[in-house]
Amino acid sequence: MGLVLKNVLKRLFVKGLRRVGRVVGVCMSQRKIDPKRNVGRGFLKRGYGLVGDSHAGTEKEVSLLAIESILRLHQETGIFAESGAFAENLTTEGIDLISLPIGSRLKVGDAELKVIQIGKDPSQAHTYNYQGYSILPKEGIFCKVIESGEVKIGDPIKIIDD
Repeated sequence: MGLVLKNVLKRLFVKGLRRVGRVVGVCMSQRKIDPKRNVGRGFLKRGYGLVGDSHAGTEKEVSLLAIESILRLHQETGIFAESGAFAENLTTEGIDLISLPIGSRLKVGDAELKVIQIGKDPSQAHTYNYQGYSILPKEGIFCKVIESGEVKIGDPIKIIDD
């Protein structure tokens, strides 16, 4: 098990889930069929998505997946996966993403996102899986960028209350 994974597990079991989380991966790929790589930082552009990513400019501008989902899969199957392995743009820690209502707003680094979809209809094609597993359609969320800004590993993620 990698050092990063061990540190995340230690923090999760000590602190538990909270309302304010953080970014643990900023991931992109040039083509939709390629795995995303954790590049550490990026720019979220309003009405577009993560600049440089193959999914930018689509209806689902940015995808988020919790590291907790990746760790649960690791515990169940033994596979080791890094941020981006499941085609997510942002890997998060500390926020229960799938419990957020549609329309929720998140401050992520300097950007603001609005949740537009929880999970993905299983009948819709999903172009990428990792070692036969695809968890983004079940445990990920999709957002629109409503305020542009830079995002990087370590940035806080805050739920914005109206």
